Amino acid sequence: MRAPLALTMGDPAGIGGEIALKAWSERAARGTPCFLLLDDPDRVTALAHRIGIAAEARAIAAPGEAADAFAYVLPVLPIGMLPAVVPGRPEARHARAVIAAIDRGIDLVLAGAAAALVTNPIHKHNLHEAGFTHPGHTEYLAERTGLATAPVMMLACPELRVVPVTIHVGLAEALSALTSAAIVHCGRVTGAALRRDFGVAEPRLAVAALNPHAGEQGLMGCEEIELIAPAIAALRREGWSVSGPHPADTLFHTAARRAYDAAICMYHDQALIPLKTIDFERGVNVTLGLPFVRTSPDHGTAYDIAGSGRANPASLVAALKLAAEMAARRAGGASGERG
Repeated sequence: MRAPLALTMGDPAGIGGEIALKAWSERAARGTPCFLLLDDPDRVTALAHRIGIAAEARAIAAPGEAADAFAYVLPVLPIGMLPAVVPGRPEARHARAVIAAIDRGIDLVLAGAAAALVTNPIHKHNLHEAGFTHPGHTEYLAERTGLATAPVMMLACPELRVVPVTIHVGLAEALSALTSAAIVHCGRVTGAALRRDFGVAEPRLAVAALNPHAGEQGLMGCEEIELIAPAIAALRREGWSVSGPHPADTLFHTAARRAYDAAICMYHDQALIPLKTIDFERGVNVTLGLPFVRTSPDHGTAYDIAGSGRANPASLVAALKLAAEMAARRAGGASGERG
């Protein structure tokens, strides 16, 4: 029997618990794969009653119990009792439980007790106040797994996959941090992940320019000449199919997207704006380069609607489905295919 997916609680004051409940309660209609939730089962059951979902969260003692339980209840692997939670009101005292859920999820996937890790949204500022020093999940997972090279963040939906070279830094810092080596690293990791995890036998990468009109041969900036073109040439020498640098304003329309399997973008919003415009509800955050599969819904904690019953679980369901598909490919359950 295949191991379940491990889903972390995220910030308990956000919508993580609600979308987990909805993903489970609508499992037949949405095709939600089997998962266990790392949380406080009493809190989750109380939340179900609050928002009017006919669901019960039941504690399990081990991940192996999740498959049998999933047909009847939402299986929860307890991480300890949480301090009182008020939806929409994040508190630093919840940070220890949030981090504990992430750590337990990491331990489960590394041990093979869970097929993949799916993380609910966290509130970074709140965690930082409690001593969490990492910009986000991606950097924390890299440290916990002892990666020698930096992981890569991909955002994916059915119509588009994008990878930002610079991630959780301000725009001015992103420009100073952009290097040919960083672009090459992202290209390598992305190409390898497309083959291994997405079933793309011959990955095609499109690299975005940084400046308007791809710099107009240096008239609007020289980064395309000095940084991006050399990185593309280096990737081609390694055997990767890479095109660019492409002006970003013409890279994401329907016809352009048919020419590549993933777009390498120079900074955070250059990647995320087109993806969220194309498919805001089904975007998935994927961490590439880890020793296990990790995905996450591509949205935040949504404190403004937490506890109201209005949260949409579509992105979480997409993250769970993609995690299951990627894990199956890693286990040899799917063959490579084009595009």
